[in-house]
Amino acid sequence: MRYKATLEYDGTDTLGWQRQLDGPSLQEYLETAISCFLGYTRISADECGNVDNPFLKYGKEPPIEVFCAGRTDAGVHALAQVVHFDIDTQIPEWKLREALNAHLRIAEAPMSILQIEKASPEFHARFSAKGRGYIYRILNRRAFPVLEKNRVWWVGVPLDVEKMQQAAQYLLGHHDFSSFRAAACQAKSPIKTLDKLDIIANGDEIRFIVEARSFLHHQVRNMVGTLKMVGDGHLRPEDVKRILEAKDRKQAGATAPACGLYLSKVVY
Repeated sequence: MRYKATLEYDGTDTLGWQRQLDGPSLQEYLETAISCFLGYTRISADECGNVDNPFLKYGKEPPIEVFCAGRTDAGVHALAQVVHFDIDTQIPEWKLREALNAHLRIAEAPMSILQIEKASPEFHARFSAKGRGYIYRILNRRAFPVLEKNRVWWVGVPLDVEKMQQAAQYLLGHHDFSSFRAAACQAKSPIKTLDKLDIIANGDEIRFIVEARSFLHHQVRNMVGTLKMVGDGHLRPEDVKRILEAKDRKQAGATAPACGLYLSKVVY
């Protein structure tokens, strides 16, 4: 039976979504919770809920593999990550959600399952997705954040939102986004279609709402880093057009910190 789950998580103290050998990942937390619930391990339930259990400590692959809609980096958060996994037992969705959340709470995992539903055998969290949405948050004030620490990019100098909005228009549509592509990006092509890039100010917070079918590695953070330079006066709005057409990562701004980025939705 294939199940589809929607998750929220805090990526601050993890190495990101993908399972790693040298530290905790969000994928490991969830796979271990499922494996423990199904009794696929020989360790006790208490050990299953402990971050020092063999799966997390030694990077051993649990019997269950979870596939996600988008692999987020270390420090990146999710409001609505979508995953799927297969198990050989039919379990009521509500019971499975409650049981897995109980294991995640015991493990003090920075993750919660919002919803679980049965899915067709053809459904794939990544390849069935028709679109993805991200939110990037900037806290634009002189005082550094305490309550929002690791949740926003703190920028202490004033930003001109109107100029950033003007610059963002050059990025909309179908383009070669090589200037905003990380060197480690594994995508076959740098050409993507950016469907939405709204910049909204609400008090001290500036939100970037970004949507596309798919993104290059670090594309959103690199675009935000460049637009921030427009906001603080280091670039003019029309410079973003030049940077895009240059197809050269060195021409764009620095990568914005991971802490401000949230995977906000996946469209199927």
